Amino acid sequence: MEFAGIVLAAGAGSRMGTPKALLRTPDGEPWSARAVRLLLEGGCSRVVVVLGARAQEALPLVPADPRVGTLVAARWDEGLSVSLRGGLRWVERLSPQPDAAVVTLVDLPGLTPAVVRRLTVNPGEDTLRQAEYDGRPGHPVVVGRAHWSAMGATLRGDEGGRRYLSANGAERVECGRLADGRDVDTPQDELPPAGF
Repeated sequence: MEFAGIVLAAGAGSRMGTPKALLRTPDGEPWSARAVRLLLEGGCSRVVVVLGARAQEALPLVPADPRVGTLVAARWDEGLSVSLRGGLRWVERLSPQPDAAVVTLVDLPGLTPAVVRRLTVNPGEDTLRQAEYDGRPGHPVVVGRAHWSAMGATLRGDEGGRRYLSANGAERVECGRLADGRDVDTPQDELPPAGF
């Protein structure tokens, strides 16, 4: 089975004060590069980073790797749905087509490759899984190929795929022992300890 990764990194980061695609970890690694690295280490064969706000500044922070692509969402300011739909279309055009896409956010500095590996055990084209952390739903989300078009057609505004996952009985996979699952929305949010 093969799967590709999608990093959603298009937002303006209004609560953070800057687009999160421009941020770096305390040791200097760009958040977008870290998300890509974790997806690749978790087993993704290809990864796309979906950019939007200040994309020209964010592009150089994405790793120059033949397995990594970028997509600039022209209407990123219409909400998360635009980025997710664009990422699913990018994955759909890959040849050979992967069995599933692993979708994550750029602002999860506590994510680990172990979470990605746990979610992608035997993915199939009908797989629909979501990480949860101590019972709280989060990212990544694994979307099998059979769901790409249908999910894309339901996306609206800034909501992403939450309704689709719920309506189609996405399997919840507990990952609380592998990562904390928290996103970082404001400068005051605490970053995870190094090596988490």
